[in-house]
Amino acid sequence: MQVFTDVKRPATVVGMAAWAAAIIFIASMPLAWSKEQLSSRECEDLGFTGLALCSDCHTLAEYIKDQELVADCLKCCTEDSDDATSKITYSGAVLEVCMRKLVFYPEIVGFIEEEKDKFPSVKIQYIFNSPPKLTLLDDEGQHKESIRIDNWKREHILQFLQDKVKLSSAI
Repeated sequence: MQVFTDVKRPATVVGMAAWAAAIIFIASMPLAWSKEQLSSRECEDLGFTGLALCSDCHTLAEYIKDQELVADCLKCCTEDSDDATSKITYSGAVLEVCMRKLVFYPEIVGFIEEEKDKFPSVKIQYIFNSPPKLTLLDDEGQHKESIRIDNWKREHILQFLQDKVKLSSAI
């Protein structure tokens, strides 16, 4: 009888190893699926109209710890072709927001009232029914990208503008 007991133990260990391998395989499946791309309309609905480069999503992950938001960003981005493209800066920006909805965005109100003067190239534009967004401008003052900032904290707005918008501008 003891011989059969010894035989069962290795079989149990092998079975457990197979289960462990299956669990690891299944757990890694979402990582393979996470590279799924969303349509431009779906990305715009999520607020990712301007975060075109995946390096921007990684930068976003440094400031915003919401893994689901970062995963959505990665589904909407394109791989960087060159490290220099992640350092794109803009000559100015327009913060668009609906004046009636400002009460729902205290972080944006705080930025406008207390921090906006640090960025002379950033203008505020009140547009009826507009969700809060940053429109980034090129050297000619033309619209290049838009990024919704509904859920951004003041420090995230500050850091983003410091990284992406030149401090002085002729716009």
